[in-house]
Amino acid sequence: MKKTLVILLSLSLAVLSLTVIGCKKKATPVTLIVGATPVPHADLLNLVKDDLAAKGITLKVVEFTDYVTPNTAVLAGDIDANFFQHIPYLASNDEWAEKLVSAFGVHVEPFGLYSNSIKNLADLKEGATIAIPNDPSNGGRALLLLAANGVITLKPGTGITATIQDIAANPKNLKFRELEAAQLPRSLPDVDAATINGNYALDAGLIPSRDSIIIEGAQSPYVNIVVVKKGNETDARIVALQAALRSQKVKDYITKTWSDGSVVAIF
Repeated sequence: MKKTLVILLSLSLAVLSLTVIGCKKKATPVTLIVGATPVPHADLLNLVKDDLAAKGITLKVVEFTDYVTPNTAVLAGDIDANFFQHIPYLASNDEWAEKLVSAFGVHVEPFGLYSNSIKNLADLKEGATIAIPNDPSNGGRALLLLAANGVITLKPGTGITATIQDIAANPKNLKFRELEAAQLPRSLPDVDAATINGNYALDAGLIPSRDSIIIEGAQSPYVNIVVVKKGNETDARIVALQAALRSQKVKDYITKTWSDGSVVAIF
């Protein structure tokens, strides 16, 4: 009888022990730490905290005010991912390009084509003049935008460093005037159209979503991305973050919060 009681007691303790262990496992939080610059990146991450919590993931957002530390922090393992940059910036550093990858894109802070005299591309006349930025990064961005919309054709293999010399076809014999990016809004009275960075367009009182003739979208290489260490793209936490950040809730928030078009969802 005593032996039976001992056995039963031992079994009960074993079951209780397993139950406690099981409870501990269930109670163990799954955490995802993402570094981001404040606007709009951290705003969007904070917006989806509850959505991830519903899936058992605690999202911690660490804000950075520079463009270098977030990548070094991912490389060091201090954070799991970051959200602040586009692919051309990621590719600008060999170590980053080798060890870090884009998990998915969320939005673009768009670059557009504006004009005081025409309303759409069909109105561009033969020999019209288009002003573009004179710095390599933004000049290439302008040409890629025009090429993506069929205005010109670039030579095969031309990327973000495209220059006027890389134009392979120019059906309307357009002329290009290269100017300082900040001067482009003021050039509008003197040219047929100008490609203008989003921040300079807004400073000039232009609303990208309303006033641009064409604007960057999902095809833009400057889409802002969530970055992780290579091999972590399919981490369940990152997959859940992608679903949350590319949801209708986030799209509606972007549209409402940045109704001026300074931030545009690409999904």
